[in-house]
Amino acid sequence: MKILQLLPWVDWAVLVFFLTAWVGYAWFARVWGVKRPSILAATNRFRLLWMKQTLVRDPRMLDGIITQSLSHTPSFFCSTSIIIIGGLFALLGTTDKAAELVREIPFAQQTPILVFEFKILVLVAIFVYAFFRFSWSMRQYTFVALIIGALPPASAFARGEHSTDTHAQRAADMTGLAAETFNDGLRAYYFSFAAMGWFFSPLVFVLTTLMVVAILYSREFRSEVLDILKH
Repeated sequence: MKILQLLPWVDWAVLVFFLTAWVGYAWFARVWGVKRPSILAATNRFRLLWMKQTLVRDPRMLDGIITQSLSHTPSFFCSTSIIIIGGLFALLGTTDKAAELVREIPFAQQTPILVFEFKILVLVAIFVYAFFRFSWSMRQYTFVALIIGALPPASAFARGEHSTDTHAQRAADMTGLAAETFNDGLRAYYFSFAAMGWFFSPLVFVLTTLMVVAILYSREFRSEVLDILKH
């Protein structure tokens, strides 16, 4: 209850703005991605093409290697999130020195130690969320490997004994879910940089949040990579 009294209303307002921008952009990217091509939608098309090739490939060793390679990235970020969370908890033991360092910055806002610790806990919450998304992405890639391993032999598809569209779409959808979950965790990393602006002032917090949203939009909907993937 003490933090409610120490934290000014403007800080609560910018925190709500930050969370609204994060959740709002995630919703916008999902809805707008249906109307306008996005990185995720473009790569989903290639995932479906990949799985159609998998059905006729025998043996499917290459597909297993690709799936394992894709799971390495969320595994790396998952481990990194744990290290960052540990570092932030360690920082809680030296908040007086960290707060003193921030106070020496000319445009930084002077905040009580309790408020400074609360801001660190907000960062911890962000990386805990990222950890759960990355770990879930890892599990989803294991499901992709299971689906590929359970596919009937290529000769069965050649004889028309199984539906190629059904099996390819199922595997592609699962791979797409794993990629989308990984994207959620990566987005949390982007917004963690925005949250660092709160240690300086509410205005910097708002500006860094807007900057992160602009960067995410440009990369997901207006990047050169997207132009290449669309053709």
